[in-house]
Amino acid sequence: MAPLDGSIISVALPVMGAQLGLSFEGTLWVQASYLLTMAVLLIPLGRVADQKGRLKFYLMGTTLFTLGSVGAAASIGGTSIIAARMLQGSGGALLSSTSSALVAASFPACERGKAMGINVMSVYAGLSLGPPLGGFLVDILSWHWIFLINIPIGIVVLLWGRRLRGAVPEIRVDRKLDIPGSIWLGVGLATMLMPLTLHAKWGWTSAPTLILFAISFVSFLAFFMRERNTVEPLIDLDLLRRNPSFAFGNVAALLNYIAIFAVGLLTSVWLQLAHGFSATYAGCIMLGQPIVQSLLSPFAGRLSDKVGTRALTIFGMVMTAIGMMLLTLLGQGAGLFAIVASLAVIGVGMASFSAPNSSAVLGSVERTQLSLASAFLGSMRVIGMTLSVAILGGLAASRLGEGGWQNLLVQGPGGPGADAFIWGYRTAMLTGACFALLGALACLPKHHTVPER
Repeated sequence: MAPLDGSIISVALPVMGAQLGLSFEGTLWVQASYLLTMAVLLIPLGRVADQKGRLKFYLMGTTLFTLGSVGAAASIGGTSIIAARMLQGSGGALLSSTSSALVAASFPACERGKAMGINVMSVYAGLSLGPPLGGFLVDILSWHWIFLINIPIGIVVLLWGRRLRGAVPEIRVDRKLDIPGSIWLGVGLATMLMPLTLHAKWGWTSAPTLILFAISFVSFLAFFMRERNTVEPLIDLDLLRRNPSFAFGNVAALLNYIAIFAVGLLTSVWLQLAHGFSATYAGCIMLGQPIVQSLLSPFAGRLSDKVGTRALTIFGMVMTAIGMMLLTLLGQGAGLFAIVASLAVIGVGMASFSAPNSSAVLGSVERTQLSLASAFLGSMRVIGMTLSVAILGGLAASRLGEGGWQNLLVQGPGGPGADAFIWGYRTAMLTGACFALLGALACLPKHHTVPER
């Protein structure tokens, strides 16, 4: 639910904004409020979940997310939709910080990759299916349904999850939450992600953007100084300084999300502009990637249990880069097979990388830190998603001139902005491929697993 909701709304924002009477900036806040709330809460909630019980926090996250979905579907204006999205973001933070940790804690090391393959399959299926499913729901039904579909899922998960009490192993840690550190980290993340999310409105050199980036820098500096000097830090900095599997695994995940997240949104627009496809038909074409990911992720996870994670993560990042480079070669006359095949190559890469990478990161920490590690990975996802839209989306719109995306949506296929966007799209895909290759380099250090306790 959480990854799906982070991506599905991108297709519905224009229609939603018009019906709710939102300004362009208000429409951006519908997306930003969700991502910012998740980013600020992920790591503190992950730390608390390790202390108080992961299953309890997982079920609490499901409840908050479902209630937020009800509120979002029933919204009648900007204030109500943003408040509901913040509630969803709170639930999403709880889910993201506990779900992988629960899975990792429930399986021995020799089966962790297999289990993470199934878990990661759902994450990437949600991220990839968001734009095409959103286009279908908006075209056929209404934007309200992108939130309503979460309600039956949430109810089923709550009913099923209650049966797991006593069956899920819980290792609790008796330590205090570093509240000052949490505040510094939250301020740093919020003031970094806010201008990245709203750069289309503010501009990169505007006063609000520069001031927020400056506050972010100071906040992160204060956070690291706090963590070095406190007895019970929010994040044990030794995980980053002395645990290469944890540090490089998270860097690779960040680069992976930067490379891939904007592909769905930009490719959907490219298919509609270059080929004149409807949003629904473009979404169907793009299913090639998530279908391949869903089919291969469990297999890749199971394989990582036998051959290790290093080779698979490197192979996955290289295949992702190749798929994105293939997209840069496709012109307006590209056949359907070539488009689907290119997206399928990306799907092979994502499936090969995701589960082994998650298994390597979670396997590199003590079981008492699993929720923290899961939350850290979740933070890389949120930051990577935001950076992907900011960097790749900015490149795609770089030749559209004043008005950017708004002019493009008004002009439609064949308009003067179409050629400019197609050039920008190719540049964005090539840049994403470079990020993927950097991710492959981050996978080179050998992965070490903490012995079972």
